[in-house]
Amino acid sequence: MRKRAAASPPGGGKPAPVAKKRAPGRPKGAAPVSRDHLFDAALACFVRRGIAATSLRDIATEAKVTPALLHYYFGDKAMLVEALVAERMLPALQSVRARVQAAGDDIAATVAGFVCSVTEVMKQNPWWPQLWVREVLSEGGALRDLLIKHAAPGVARLIAKRFADAQSRGELNPDLDPRLLMTSLVGLTLFPVAGAPIWRRLFDADDLDLDDVRTHAIALLDRGLELKS
Repeated sequence: MRKRAAASPPGGGKPAPVAKKRAPGRPKGAAPVSRDHLFDAALACFVRRGIAATSLRDIATEAKVTPALLHYYFGDKAMLVEALVAERMLPALQSVRARVQAAGDDIAATVAGFVCSVTEVMKQNPWWPQLWVREVLSEGGALRDLLIKHAAPGVARLIAKRFADAQSRGELNPDLDPRLLMTSLVGLTLFPVAGAPIWRRLFDADDLDLDDVRTHAIALLDRGLELKS
């Protein structure tokens, strides 16, 4: 039986070529690139624009790679964010929890452990405070549910329980609420760093750095304002 000839397109031209599906694997000609480099580019975009407003193409442009290379490494943006959380954010939070756990029931050591470990995390990850404010504190932030359900409860509840136990032993001011005291720790560490561009200009305070934030927070929590009645 004779094969039917392929139909010619209108106008007598050649049939349109069939688009080839890209084979799996790294795009041909793409130079090797590290995941860390791609994470850094993604974080720069997320801090600047927010996770929802950032596309894979935006990240590729920031990283100076092709979108196809990002697809090769991560598949899609949701998988990139998932990998970023698993490889960058959760290990940082786990380091804070480990430092707090090591302090035992010593409240001063617990406070110092939290403040010092959080400031160390921010030194190593300068993007942390801005991303926290944009994607956790802000309504609709892409990372809020993750932090509330999975990451933060372990550290927050551990510290709040330590404060409550210390109160029951008479070692802590009874007028304090252990839960609000936990939020005070966050307010004295993350917020000053996130707001640094504002208060440095307001007070002409370019000389203050993360070490000063850490020292101030510990002094304020240990001794308070020492107000005279």
